[in-house]
Amino acid sequence: YTPNREPFSAWNKLILGYRRNSGSWAYILQRLTGIGLVAYLFLHIWALSSLTHGRAAFDQEMRTFSSPPFKFGEWLLGSLVMFHAFNGIRIALVDLANGARDHKKLLGAVWVTGIAVVVLMFFLIFSTELFAK
Repeated sequence: YTPNREPFSAWNKLILGYRRNSGSWAYILQRLTGIGLVAYLFLHIWALSSLTHGRAAFDQEMRTFSSPPFKFGEWLLGSLVMFHAFNGIRIALVDLANGARDHKKLLGAVWVTGIAVVVLMFFLIFSTELFAK
């Protein structure tokens, strides 16, 4: 008996044959950051549920969230938000403002602006650790 592998090879051809140009990567990253933000939304609601256990439990959870690993996670979350927001603006300009001819320039602007904001955000979040005396 030899199993029929045709469905798997069709998926492999589809996935491996996907054109990976700048617009494709922006599309994939937009979807992945959206999934990440939805996952964070559920985590955020779960974290706020500690309010039902009293102020002491909530204060303890906030102290935990103020630790450096959680601050790094907050910075990563901010990076997701920045890319998702700036790329969403780019998508709106491409779709609604006849920006299709300039979509690569707009994507470059998304990356430059996003990186600048994320670096600034890093210094704002970690300023107490970086500049402590």
